[in-house]
Amino acid sequence: MSNNAQLTAKSLFNVEDWVCVVSGGGTGIGLMITQAYANNGARVYILGRREDVLKKTAETYGAKLANPRGKIIPVVCDITDKASLGQAVQTVRQSEDHVDVLVNNSGVTRGESDFSKGDQDATALARELWNEKQSDWEDVYRTNVIGHFFTAVAFLPLLAQTANFQAGHTGCVINVTSVAGISGDSLGHISYNVSKGAAIQLSNTLAQEFRRQAVQVRVNNIAPGYFPTEMLTQESDERNKSRIADPDFGRKFGIPAGRAGCDKDMAQAALLLACNEYAYGETLIIDGGFLLEHP
Repeated sequence: MSNNAQLTAKSLFNVEDWVCVVSGGGTGIGLMITQAYANNGARVYILGRREDVLKKTAETYGAKLANPRGKIIPVVCDITDKASLGQAVQTVRQSEDHVDVLVNNSGVTRGESDFSKGDQDATALARELWNEKQSDWEDVYRTNVIGHFFTAVAFLPLLAQTANFQAGHTGCVINVTSVAGISGDSLGHISYNVSKGAAIQLSNTLAQEFRRQAVQVRVNNIAPGYFPTEMLTQESDERNKSRIADPDFGRKFGIPAGRAGCDKDMAQAALLLACNEYAYGETLIIDGGFLLEHP
């Protein structure tokens, strides 16, 4: 039975002194999650291919954290390369004996097709879709699915060690997927949507297999709707943040909340799945109601 102090928000979502790893943690959703953990006292290792971006994030946001015990540590890593992943694990091992949370956030999209060609006839649609590049599909899967799988596997021993440090506490994997993997509307990015559907299934499968008593690692996924990211806006500012300037964005994209997601929305989701030890195999949809309009 819990006392009142244990049911405060500070206690329920306490990640102080936790070790977190966030792939793609330098920008976009990854940066939002990094800030959520670091400002609450966690040591956050951010993985990414662009060293300059990682260093800028660590310098910009790591210097004045709300909780002085928090840290942001850049680690150059290409999650599509197993050797690079192995080096990243060794880098973390040099300072840490376990990992509390792994966030698989890295993601890419390639190509775009006009499915309205199907309003003409099957030949027009087939011609449009035939122009999709097979290499684009392979690139998207390599990062959004295969990369997430091998990142989870690479850090699994460190995640499993978490159970040895605190009774009832387990390491967890949070895969960042997308409502694109749930909605039947392609929005022109079919390879991305299919990859995110696969990423959700990957999360379900890993949740089933990592639940074993000899492993005890929870796996869940966050399926975001529209959030300001480099993928959406094509750029980041001098603080590695992306902006959606259009005040009518929510209406144009049929979002009942009337806006895109923000840092606070993602931070709350990331803290929930990290801290709720009873969450196994869940898909947490954070989309402002987008799927209600685009099932």
